[in-house]
Amino acid sequence: MTSDCTAITDFPSEPRKRAGFTWRPWLLLGTLVVGYIGIYLCRKNFSVANPLIRQAFGLSKEQIGKVASASTLAYMLGKFTFGPLIDRLGGRIAFLLALLAVAVFGAAGGLVGSLPMLTLVYSLNRLAGSAGWGGMVKQVPDWFPVRSLPLAMGVLSLGFVFGGVCATVLSGAIADWSGNDWRWVMGGPAIVLAAIFVLCWIVLPSDSAQPFGCKVQSPESATAQPAQPGFQFRRVADLFTIRRFWIVCALSFTLTLLRETFNTWTVDFFQTTGGAEMTSRVAAFLSTPFDALGAVGIVLMGWVFGRISQPARAWLVFTILACLAVLVVALPTLGARSAWLGMAAVGGIGFLSYGPYSLLAGVLSVEIRGKEYVATVAGIVDGVGYLAAILAGQQFGRILDVGGYRLGFNCLAALAAASAILSLFLYSKETQPQLQPALLAQT
Repeated sequence: MTSDCTAITDFPSEPRKRAGFTWRPWLLLGTLVVGYIGIYLCRKNFSVANPLIRQAFGLSKEQIGKVASASTLAYMLGKFTFGPLIDRLGGRIAFLLALLAVAVFGAAGGLVGSLPMLTLVYSLNRLAGSAGWGGMVKQVPDWFPVRSLPLAMGVLSLGFVFGGVCATVLSGAIADWSGNDWRWVMGGPAIVLAAIFVLCWIVLPSDSAQPFGCKVQSPESATAQPAQPGFQFRRVADLFTIRRFWIVCALSFTLTLLRETFNTWTVDFFQTTGGAEMTSRVAAFLSTPFDALGAVGIVLMGWVFGRISQPARAWLVFTILACLAVLVVALPTLGARSAWLGMAAVGGIGFLSYGPYSLLAGVLSVEIRGKEYVATVAGIVDGVGYLAAILAGQQFGRILDVGGYRLGFNCLAALAAASAILSLFLYSKETQPQLQPALLAQT
């Protein structure tokens, strides 16, 4: 079969023709990553502004903590509710609206005059930002063949890994430039996000357009694969009858709890283990491999996942999570022997945990009901994860008060082991028929 269309197809084509235009989907993907980092610029800046706001308004830590709690609740609710709207409206328009709203509420965050108004505006900021991920994953399946989709979704996940780093660096620079003016720290990043919004508006193709000129389909695939119906609100409830959907949600709960616990408590673990000689600065440095090697794990998992069979995928995830459970159990012992061993173990935990975590609201959400429902599925999966994230603070702290980090990490290891067992059923005979026909034919 021959075609003059410069498009990436889902069937073999001549390598020479493909080589000249494969850069375009990666350009679009990179644009989405930059856009999601922009959302984080107006989200994670609050951590830098936190002590400045407390000083300006004379607030206690408990009072300023209410802003974070209310905004997290708004973000979680947005994850559950925006998915169907994104699937109905389209990924590009939803993503652009999220960027615009975050920029507006981010700027407004630097103009408020009271704690209640700050709580409201920042919660609206987080609510708008909750639509960003769904808007991205809705677009990506149109740009990549099935084999490359796991890697593409992995690269997309780098947005939340590096978003927090970029936000902290930018907010710190703004604080230095402005003389620690909290209003500039809260509102200044919105200027950068406004520029990113214009970039995304120019670069990202419309939802109705084929980003590669046209989409070529072979006669064989046209007859073999039934046309997929569009999104329908009344069929959202059908998701809860799919066993695979529940498995992915359960994995999201356990792996998000593990990830957020390490994000919250790793610095304290090193300070507790190292004693009085361990400074906060050194403890923070020892915890950095968790995110750094986590990013490597995300990309590597995406690359491998798209190149192996479905049974091999399940065993790969099982092996990774089983190794994760062993390493988490060993972490207190390793950390007590040497800070460098603890640092290496924390990096290994990040490497092993981030890869499977990145699959959940990415390629696995696409596979459950196809592109038509991906934003809905990803939103619910993420929302369940944020329910778990709430436990990573107060509840895990109670476990530490009772039995210290050895008991705490034993509990996390049990979650990792349970996740490993669950992963064996991701591609079982009971769940496999739920896969989109096109995905079944090409994976």
